[in-house]
Formats: sequence, structure tokens, C-alpha cells
Amino acid sequence: MKKIIMICVMLLTFSPAQAENYLLNGGQESKIDYRMSQKVTPNPAIRKLYLTFVKPSNYQSPTYNQRVENLKFSFIPSPDEKSEYVDDRGNQVIKVTWHEPARSIQTDITFSAYTKTLLQKLNTTTPFPITDIPETERYYLGSTEQVPTGDPAIVAKANELTKGAKTEFDAVQRILTWVIDHMNYVLTPESYNGLYSFKSGKGNCQNYSHLSAAMMRAVGIPVRIVNGITLKRPYTIDIGRGKYTLKMAEGRHSWVEVFFPDLGWVPFDPQQTALFVSNRFIRVEIGTDNNETSQDGLIRWSQTKGTLATPEFEEIIESNFSDDQVTLTGIKQTYGPKKMLLIPEVTAAFIQKPVIKKPEPVQIEPDQLEKMQYTKPFMYGNLEFPKGVDFLSTRGPAEQENESTYEIKKNFLVETAEYVTSGEQYAQVFVLQKPLKLGIISLALHNFGGSGELWVELFDEKNGMPNEVIASSDFISLEKIPFKPGYVWIDFDFKRDWPKLSPGKYWISLGFTGRPIVNWFYTYGKPVGPIDGTRYKTILDTEWSNSLSFEFNYRVVGFTID
Repeated sequence: MKKIIMICVMLLTFSPAQAENYLLNGGQESKIDYRMSQKVTPNPAIRKLYLTFVKPSNYQSPTYNQRVENLKFSFIPSPDEKSEYVDDRGNQVIKVTWHEPARSIQTDITFSAYTKTLLQKLNTTTPFPITDIPETERYYLGSTEQVPTGDPAIVAKANELTKGAKTEFDAVQRILTWVIDHMNYVLTPESYNGLYSFKSGKGNCQNYSHLSAAMMRAVGIPVRIVNGITLKRPYTIDIGRGKYTLKMAEGRHSWVEVFFPDLGWVPFDPQQTALFVSNRFIRVEIGTDNNETSQDGLIRWSQTKGTLATPEFEEIIESNFSDDQVTLTGIKQTYGPKKMLLIPEVTAAFIQKPVIKKPEPVQIEPDQLEKMQYTKPFMYGNLEFPKGVDFLSTRGPAEQENESTYEIKKNFLVETAEYVTSGEQYAQVFVLQKPLKLGIISLALHNFGGSGELWVELFDEKNGMPNEVIASSDFISLEKIPFKPGYVWIDFDFKRDWPKLSPGKYWISLGFTGRPIVNWFYTYGKPVGPIDGTRYKTILDTEWSNSLSFEFNYRVVGFTID
């Protein structure tokens, strides 16, 4: 048997390079006071309004534990009907109904959660293929519309990846490695189906879960889908050369649990972690796919015939960590995915797959750059984000259940953004493969108010960090940035000097004066840049030694050579 040590973290994506597999050790333990407030304003045409919720319950696994206390539901006005039941998957469901609702309905859900993630050595000897799956768990081998386990292309790829695997762990880590490297995170994909993700390599948390489940189930590994909440409290991992900070948005999330006969059900976040999830997760509902795990936060109504009477909706999640203990260390391995994966130490037989590092771009001397002809339009960056979306009230679309009944399921559209005009300074790397005459750098920003001016500084690189400022954009007064819901591209002009840049790495940093309140949108993982390509420092730091687990949305515009 080989002794395995790997690391799992939050969703990370990287450019082709060396392996980004980390072995984690340590844990997290917290007491969290949680509150979710929902406001549903009915349309006058609605005859009955139904809301359903799933009670978060206690849960134990080899790596993640959750205990829920003082759970309370408050409804104003009081519902006309209320019922509770346990569904076929063991979810505890509350259904409340209002007849002829005439005013807004306020729901408040509060509880205290004690969550603990403990990353110690795991021992698993389950052989592959698995032969002793209990009858109660075989349900999670099935195919669904969103998890197309029987699709020939998915079956063929899953069998190819797991060929020769002797243990379940080896089979699972081979599939997960492929999914992580194959996928890029997109907040609003065209479809949530696992086959769409298999073909396109795109998706949000639902897609990662559905594709991982489809491929594992295709080779006889039971997987169930978990829905819950992630909390925005960041945490750091000491990786020796610095600290790695992980952060998720506060909102709804989908992940998976994989069944090992000798371990039981073990959580995975296929975007970022294997064999565990962070204790910033609150587990709520389980099922075969996200169509089935749809009862928590479901809005359903019946109406008079005519125009669709979609109710208005707002949802706010708040969490207070009254106690928070985090002690995590990570050691980088020489095998695994090109994108980041975090995992605890595991004792099992498996095959290590090394990754070959891609050569760095070749530098060009300044006098040569001046002589080049820059005629080809150029645009590059982390370009995909939901422009102009009001995250507080966006829901839908409405779906028709029968002739007069409609529903809106919860969605996973979350606001992933950093407040970048506070006491910390943030920098985002971009990599050029060809010379560039720089015209504009755009950032995906949301102006929340305040006053002052913004600009962008461009740094060269030294030792993998921002070094010297080599160019600055023109200043933009905050009053000229649109003050409206959602994020938009804000252009920072460099055409005064048209800097000419050699192939290589450069860093973008937002500068400001006054007291602006501005958020910069980011994408989970690293869709286009290297794993350590997003950094920050405080006023006490002399170096940009702190890395972030996400990538800011930016675009670089100018002209390059033919």
C-alpha cells in the first residue's frame, strides 16, 4: 500500500503548469449564529402562496461534523396552513401556505450551528470495483436528467480514467482530478446538466456536482447531491512560503457526498476539495440531483388565468462567528491536477500522476518593443461575470407545474466580490504570450457610494509578486461611475502613454483616494491565471505574500503584433 497525502481547498483553477495538489492537516471549529431573512411580495393575481423549507439537521462524517441548536422559523403574517413531513431522502420539510395573500410575507430562520472540520489521516481499503454496497445506498447509483450516468460518452470517459484502479479512493481521485482540470467556473451557465458540463467544460457549483456524480456513478460509486449554505468568513492555510486565504460568497451552494463502505458518506466539494468540506458550509438538503434537492427555499403559487403573476423576492443571509478556531497547514505535492485540490492525508493504494510545467514566456528587450508594429486588436482576461445583476432580489425563472400552479426554485447565483477600497490592497496577475501596446484595463466594479477617485497601477513582477509600478491609468472620479445595482466594466485609460509590454507576467492593482465604497467582482478558482495570481497585503505588510483562492474579473485591451 502507498501512503497518500493530498490537500483539498476551495474551488481553484489554474493555467497549465506544475501540479497544485496540497496535503492539508489540522482543523476548523466554530460556533455560528445564523439568520436567513426572506421577503416574498405576492402579485394580486395569486390565489394561494406556498413556501417550503428544509430543516438543517445534525450530521457526522469522518471529516466534517455539524450540530444545530435553537432552530426557529418565524412567519409574518402567520400562515393559514402549516405541515411538516420527512421525505424519501430523510429531509425534514416544512410547508406553509397563505390563502389570498394581500401583503408581503416575511420569513426569518435562525439557529446556532457548531461546525467542525478535522483533517487527520484517513484509512480506506475499499477495493474497486466496489462489491459490497448496501441496498439502502444503491439509490444513489441511478441516472437522472441532470446526472446522466448512462450517457455513453460519460461512461466511456469514466471507464478510461479508472482503468487499472484497485481501490475506490484511486478511482475517485482520478475522476475528481479530471473534473477539476476540465471545468472552469461560470456563475450563469447555459445548463446545469452534467452532460453540458462534460461537453463544454463550463458550469457553476451545480454543474461540478452533477458531472462528478455522473462519472462516479457510471463506474459503480454511489454519490448524492448536497445543498446548503456557504458563509463568507475567510480562512487561511499556512503553505510555508506564505498564507493562502480562501473565501466563498454567502449564499446557496451545491456539493457531493461519496459513499465508501469502510468510511460511510464523506463530503467533497468538486470545485476545490476531496474528502472534506470547510466548516464554513452549512448542510441542509440531500438528493439524487439538484432537481430533487429543491424543497428548501421553494416558492409555489396558484393564480387566476392570465399573465404570469411572479411574486417579488428578497433574501438576506447573515452569520456571526462567536467562536472560530482555525489551524490548517498545507504541503504541496508533485502530482495531481493542474488546478488546486486540497485533501487530507489518506492511506490507500493509488497512482500518482505528475504534471509537466509549461515554459514561461520569453522576455523582449525595451528597444525591440519600440520597433515592433502593433496592428492586431487584442483583448484578454477573466471576462465572464453576470453584468448588472441585482443579487439581492434575483430569482427564477418561474416554471409551470400544472395549468394554474407555478414555482420558483432556489438558485445558486451568489455575489462573489471583494471590498477593495478598505485597509487592504489587492493585486491581480495577467500573463502575456505576445508583446502588447496597452490601451485600457477594465475591472468589474460596483459603486456603492462614498467619494474620491480611482485609478489602476500596473506592476512588473519579481519572485512571483508585484514589484515596481511601471504605468498608471488616468484618474476616474467616483461620481462618474454608475451608481446602480450590479457590476459593470469600468475602463481605466492608459492611452496617454500607450505602454509597450514584453511577454510575461504583470500585476493590476486598484488605487484610490478619498472614501469610495467599491466592490470588485471575482470568479471562484483561476479561469485564466496561475494559482497564486491573486494577492493582497495590509498596511503592515512589506510584501505581497498573501494569496487568494479566487481570480478577479478583469480585461486587458490594446494592440499586439501579427
